[in-house]
Amino acid sequence: MADAPLMSVRGLVKSYDIRKGVFERLWSRGAHLVRALNDVDFDIARGETLGLIGESGCGKSTLARVVLQLQRATAGAVMYDGTDLTRLSHSALRAYRRRMQIVFQDPFAALNPRHTTEQIVGLPLRIHEPRMGARARRDRVASMLERVGLRAAYLTRYPHQFSGGQRQRISIARALVAHPELVVCDEAVSALDASIQAQILRLLADLRRDLGLTYLFISHNIAVVGQVSDRIAVMYLGRIVEIGPARDLLSEPKHPYTRMLIASVPRVDGGAVPEGPSEPQDPPSPLRPPPGCAFHPRCPLADGVCREVVPALRTLADGRTVACHLAR
Repeated sequence: MADAPLMSVRGLVKSYDIRKGVFERLWSRGAHLVRALNDVDFDIARGETLGLIGESGCGKSTLARVVLQLQRATAGAVMYDGTDLTRLSHSALRAYRRRMQIVFQDPFAALNPRHTTEQIVGLPLRIHEPRMGARARRDRVASMLERVGLRAAYLTRYPHQFSGGQRQRISIARALVAHPELVVCDEAVSALDASIQAQILRLLADLRRDLGLTYLFISHNIAVVGQVSDRIAVMYLGRIVEIGPARDLLSEPKHPYTRMLIASVPRVDGGAVPEGPSEPQDPPSPLRPPPGCAFHPRCPLADGVCREVVPALRTLADGRTVACHLAR
């Protein structure tokens, strides 16, 4: 019997009411709910890296915040180690927050400019280990800084005294100092130069190996996701449309949207890329999604059933999971 996944998400929905004032809520007509997440299903096994890709605005960052319960779901379940986090109170969630941490996209905005490195990295210890003494906390913070490639002498420095790559290392140290099991990397390298991206990706891989971490790695860059992930989930307009092993998904994508994403990656070796739509098109508005398959207005293969019936996420004979009527 296979081991149970560390996290299992089923039927996850997150809606936002875009009406602003009381009178607008009372008298407005027409569409006013945006479904940022729409019936999302996926699993993350212990010790694996699940990559999540999709265009900007497809719901990736919303998913990160909802699975960590930074925002509450509208419907669905987020099972973490057998417990449904959506049913827990704020006080009951405290024990799980230590086990799940996040690294945000902007390494400067994520750090308090008025706090020293020691205060920033040590904050999770103050919350989750309040009985830890000041000296023990300082030693833990210094050790974690060295683990992510920074010097313990940086404890008294402030965020503005570091480069972007160093600030992201501080963010990673803060996420890991309380010894979590799951780390969500929400566009954790997209704000960095290419050479610094490579360094941070190597650091994340080393930390995963040494500390036994599990990652949900979110990015719009399919090349980066393919480099670090065991499996990849593809999201379009709030839905997961394909999941599969990274190598298989990148070499033989089943969903037309996945093929479009891969075809959009610049190639310098002259190799062939999977065929995508002949002309790029903007995605539809999440306020008024199209009927049937949400991708059908941009899909070169769409037929009548695609325009009328929402495709279910199903497992193919080769074990790949895809939401497409035409996938075989």
